[in-house]
Amino acid sequence: MKVQHKFVFAEEEECADSISIQYTDCYSMDRGYGFKQATSLSTNEDLRLSLPGEYVQPAVPTLLVDVPYGNYRVSICFGDQEKSTETTVLTSIGSLMLDRIQTLPGQFLEEEFAVHVDDGQLKLAFAGQSPSVRSIAINRDASIRTMFLIGDSTVTDQPAGKYPYTGWGQGIGQFFTADIAVVNYARSGASSKSFMEQDRYLKVQSRLRSSDYVIIQFAHNDEKDNDGGTKPYSSYQQFLREYINSARSCGAVPLLVTPMHRRVFDERGEIQDTHGQYSEAMRKLAADEGVTLLDLAAKSKQLFEASGEEGTKEIFLWAEPGAYPTLPSGAADNTHFSRHGGMEIARLVADCVRESTFLPLARFLRDR
Repeated sequence: MKVQHKFVFAEEEECADSISIQYTDCYSMDRGYGFKQATSLSTNEDLRLSLPGEYVQPAVPTLLVDVPYGNYRVSICFGDQEKSTETTVLTSIGSLMLDRIQTLPGQFLEEEFAVHVDDGQLKLAFAGQSPSVRSIAINRDASIRTMFLIGDSTVTDQPAGKYPYTGWGQGIGQFFTADIAVVNYARSGASSKSFMEQDRYLKVQSRLRSSDYVIIQFAHNDEKDNDGGTKPYSSYQQFLREYINSARSCGAVPLLVTPMHRRVFDERGEIQDTHGQYSEAMRKLAADEGVTLLDLAAKSKQLFEASGEEGTKEIFLWAEPGAYPTLPSGAADNTHFSRHGGMEIARLVADCVRESTFLPLARFLRDR
């Protein structure tokens, strides 16, 4: 099915079949597009109700466009005749796609990225110091590969009602070209066992196509002594192997990600490994199965030790009471990440891809 839209904010960008739009045009189901400003913030991760415009302060309206399931190439023209501009673009559940795109007066710049839509609406929000969007072209493109993320709360799309709590999956899309669309199925509390046994993986499995990618990061909850717990060299590897075999049976490519470290330092200022044997068990499995390993554990250790005990508070979810409306009592969380931290962890994942020997995925990375 061919789906194409071109929305125009500036008269100079108008062309045949373009749709003139302004930020004051509210979403209408009859029309199938328009802006929406949320009236309340969802804290329920599974409901997926958060809008990308809710992930900045103050919140901004979100453009909603009704489209069928699929991958879309989005091309945006930025700039203004009279002034300098700076625009950040978010999509989906708070995913950062373009960060602080800058233009000078009279300069116009076009950027593109890919969006995966699985709920019937493509969502875009525009923030920044001086945002200016001239036009938006949206084209459904079945040739775009999909990157499926599965994992736990350190990966998941956190709801806007918990901002600035952020998973690295909300930041990874900005590092890839418009030939890869990211969809994040990770969920808080998930282990390699519970994600499979609660049928969360079924949705991923049913949508995998040849040449798609499945990025797999579990361990934080596998370590727990509960129904979701696993043992590193037996059940943990067993469930990881099921994901690997499932992806390969569909012609998709699995990649394993070792879990990033928690913010736990020893007296020498070095990071302590709280994951026990799980990271090493994943490394061994990757070698045995011939799966590309993204060693986020090693990368995060380097970053956290370079940042130090105080510096890492900016990466993790530390906040003074009252700093955020969603955290009235503040936070001192040594496992999960702030908005800044989630983006930094996403950068580490992208660096792992760039430095790996897995060239097919690395070629889709944006230039630095």
